Amino acid sequence: MELKEKLIILADCAKYDASCSSSGSTRSNNKGLGNAAYSGICHSFSSDGRCISLLKILMTNCCIFDCKYCLNRKSNNIKRATFTPEEICSLTLNFYRRNYIEGLFLSSGIIKNPDYTMNLLIETISLLRHKYHFNGYIHAKAIPGASVSLLKKLGSLVDRLSANIELPTASGLKLLAPNKNSNEITNIMSYVKNNQSRNFTPAGQSTQMIIGATNETDLDIMQKSHSLYQNYKLKRVFYSAYIPVNTDKYLPSITIPPLKREHRLYEADWLLRYYGFKVSDILDESNPNFNLLVDPKADFALRHLNEFPKEINEASYFDLLKVPGIGVTSAKRIISSRRYFTITFNDLKKMGIVLKRAKYFITCNHRYFIDKSLFKKEFLESNLILENKSLTSPKVNQLSLFE
Repeated sequence: MELKEKLIILADCAKYDASCSSSGSTRSNNKGLGNAAYSGICHSFSSDGRCISLLKILMTNCCIFDCKYCLNRKSNNIKRATFTPEEICSLTLNFYRRNYIEGLFLSSGIIKNPDYTMNLLIETISLLRHKYHFNGYIHAKAIPGASVSLLKKLGSLVDRLSANIELPTASGLKLLAPNKNSNEITNIMSYVKNNQSRNFTPAGQSTQMIIGATNETDLDIMQKSHSLYQNYKLKRVFYSAYIPVNTDKYLPSITIPPLKREHRLYEADWLLRYYGFKVSDILDESNPNFNLLVDPKADFALRHLNEFPKEINEASYFDLLKVPGIGVTSAKRIISSRRYFTITFNDLKKMGIVLKRAKYFITCNHRYFIDKSLFKKEFLESNLILENKSLTSPKVNQLSLFE
């Protein structure tokens, strides 16, 4: 099989894996190709706001496992291909020299056994690092069930490792991926957490959960994410809307992936990591799923109107972060500016606050933007829903390497 045909097959098969991120690496470069100190990988955004790209491929789409949701399951009759380590090196270096990519995200189906597959990944990345002196960003997928010695070798070669949790619960994993063991996945996470250093996965670790393949609520998913962040110090949990590529009695009968739900999970995840929210602020047993019509922060505000409106010139930093339309940067600007003058609604516009949302939940110098008698849930919710209808659901596709 020609190299181009392999690339078409294995790049396409890799598009379902979302667990790649780029920020956090400090790998510098004194000689050779590439540098990960100031940039990262994988259609993500670096700390300075740049969008960065990668070569995102599988080592092979051959697999001994039969995960019911996976296109590459062994029972599927699809075209199979396997790269050699040298072929991946050639592709990575040539695409890098042409400025197509800034690094590599390498995953793989499992061939023969986990150790055999892990050795192939190690051989490939070792060639890139030591033979071709490629010092750019590399993110690899650790293979569950592989030996600790191989995990140690792989972690010393890459910037970031990921071990996909796949599904939010062990029971869901047992149902849809009977060959996989949730303990093997969390064992990888524990090892990476306990050994992370400048010379071992300097950009940390991430994971991915498939959303909508099993019947967990959004509350179940967010509680799982919170647990992963707390217990394993993950950089990111990625959420991937279930895409119906197979037919199986255990899989849901849907034709459209739950992309809006995926988007709400990312928004809520952001609130947990950067805005000081708790899972119980966003969801609870009486409200276990997201409101798909408004974002989680707006939904929080609508369900806690007794805490609003917030006075812009008096509210604390964390109270400001609870206001829809006010982000981390905006809240800091408000805190800084009000030391020198009393902030008005016009000042907020100049600071970049999304006033069309924030105006319903704030006062400036104790004055409400509109008639205070309109401060009612029904009115606020209808206006926020109308605003959201003007926006399209975000959809991110892996870019094609071909026309």
